[in-house]
Amino acid sequence: MEAYTTFAMVYDQLMDNVPYGEWCDYLSGLLAEYGCRDGLVLELGCGTGSMTRLLAARGYDMIGLDSSEDMLSIAREKQREESGILYLEQDMTEFELYGTVAAVVSVCDSLNYITDYQELVQVFRLVNNYLDPEGVFIFDMNTPYKYERLLGENTFAENREDCSFIWENDYDPEEKINEYDLTLFIREQDGRYRKYEETHYQRAYTPDEVRRAAGEAGMVFEACYAAFTRSPLAPDSERMYFVLRERGKQLKRQEE
Repeated sequence: MEAYTTFAMVYDQLMDNVPYGEWCDYLSGLLAEYGCRDGLVLELGCGTGSMTRLLAARGYDMIGLDSSEDMLSIAREKQREESGILYLEQDMTEFELYGTVAAVVSVCDSLNYITDYQELVQVFRLVNNYLDPEGVFIFDMNTPYKYERLLGENTFAENREDCSFIWENDYDPEEKINEYDLTLFIREQDGRYRKYEETHYQRAYTPDEVRRAAGEAGMVFEACYAAFTRSPLAPDSERMYFVLRERGKQLKRQEE
């Protein structure tokens, strides 16, 4: 089954432990620190729009982009008419916009779903193309440590009243690919539970690989932080944030 189809129905419910407000504080702080305090911002892999809406409430003009029709349907249902968020159903490896944006962001390890290195380079190229001169791209990723030590061969399960899940992990250290086999049990209107299955794949990237991909895409690598800090990664960091900057447009204007 394609990822984020059935899962979309219960995604917000199962992610209710994520402190999106605190994550937004950190993300908006980074945006301001790197020169983006307002303007048009694109979120890649926006899912059901939780972070998109929070950033819109901070004053940014938001575009949310995701490849899952089901996730975007929920995002649009949650959206208030006055929010003015534009949601686009597109793949981040080949997205198109009508113009440039001040910044691009991506959270909840959406970039780890890019399992091919050259496709990651392509995403960075597209971001560089659609950023304003010297605009910034801020995104998070799960660290290799998290896949190797915390997810690895482990199974997680949770039992709730309306839905339950079993989440099995299989990490290949040579390919650096983590396979998530997700089994969902969702309560139907008649009280019975229906079983659904999805498989997800993510790849572990090192900071050096991200730096190299950014260089190949023509972007400037600004920083890598242990998540929610301004500190370098620790050996046991589970999530990392990257800041890349657009390069090329300003130089082209100067040459002209």
